[in-house]
Amino acid sequence: MIRVKAPAKINLSLSVIGKLGAFHEVEMVMTTIDLSDYITITKTPDATKQITLKSNAPTLPTGPTNLVYQAAEMFLKKYEITDKIEIFIEKNIPISGGLAGGSTDAAATFKGLRDLFELELSNENLCEMGAKIGSDIPFCIIGGTALATGRGEIITPIKSPPKCWVIIINPRISVSTREVYGAFSFAEADKIDTQLMLNAIENENFDEICALLANNLEHVTKKMLPNVIDEIQAELRGNGANGVRMSGSGATVFALVYTEKKANQLYSHMKKTFSSYTVHLTRMLG
Repeated sequence: MIRVKAPAKINLSLSVIGKLGAFHEVEMVMTTIDLSDYITITKTPDATKQITLKSNAPTLPTGPTNLVYQAAEMFLKKYEITDKIEIFIEKNIPISGGLAGGSTDAAATFKGLRDLFELELSNENLCEMGAKIGSDIPFCIIGGTALATGRGEIITPIKSPPKCWVIIINPRISVSTREVYGAFSFAEADKIDTQLMLNAIENENFDEICALLANNLEHVTKKMLPNVIDEIQAELRGNGANGVRMSGSGATVFALVYTEKKANQLYSHMKKTFSSYTVHLTRMLG
């Protein structure tokens, strides 16, 4: 049996800069946070199916549409493995929330299968497979902090930002990444200079990082969810968050907070103010 941690990510900067055939070309600065799912993989010789997928999340698909299932199926076929396995997904990351929950679970599945079957595979080998089923999977395999380009699958690791606290607020509304990108408008999107964020991280300038947080998918998701994103962001900013932004295609909003005392105060306030939402207090892993 193998158990693998699968951390969520946030986008410090997300810029859609063009089209690559059917995909959008992006520049994203992403970093991991200590809000994690856990993937447990067990060999099950007496099972009737080669892959059995289970989860503590009742709404999570457990068939071929799940990225974990796709990752396992691809891995077993590529390396001609006939063993039967059961995969259990312990979900803590909001589903379809812009935090790469499905992608990080798939990344952990690739890593777990590599270790379970004791194969000498590099992360680059796993990234090559992962990119075929999800653009965020290569970053989730490598982790840390990185610039992601192309359609998101070209990963350049960079220095980690200064350590800080991260508050995550999800309105318990699932957002389709495909629909958000499908409705994206270059004319309406903010113009983002990714290099400025890279410079701020390189200089370890926390205040500048917070000021430069950017995501030009926000205008799309805000139209889909009138007032929802704006209300969360306004509450965070009005109560002392150092930096606030939506992650990925949404609808999760995150806040960066430098001190533990302020982070705890803001977390308590947001839990009370948005009692029907999912609110987490965590740390940046980078």
